[in-house]
Amino acid sequence: MITTHPLHAARLKNNCPECFANDGLEFSFTQEQINKKLFTRAEKNISEKLYCHGCENTIYPVNWNDDIERVYQYHKKQAKPKQTSLKLTKIGYLLVAGTLLCITLITVVFYYNATGLN
Repeated sequence: MITTHPLHAARLKNNCPECFANDGLEFSFTQEQINKKLFTRAEKNISEKLYCHGCENTIYPVNWNDDIERVYQYHKKQAKPKQTSLKLTKIGYLLVAGTLLCITLITVVFYYNATGLN
């Protein structure tokens, strides 16, 4: 299952390139996280979206002006992504612990059989 986590959202005072409203723009930065039965992991890529609440449209980067681009660069630095490392769930930890226990028991049995310490 993939979930989306908001990293940073900011309302802008810039004019919308579509409807020219100056109080409706909002940047949102999100990151996807993969949830499996054994582990969870965040994706590396961050998706960003500029939305105008005045005209209720998504404003694509091709329509941005220089002011919006500068504000975008600033807010992109504010969005701190989650670590992309692998995090085990409870079932994952139990599976790893069970595997290590089985390997340890098999090694001990072979050691005692090889040395003749019955």
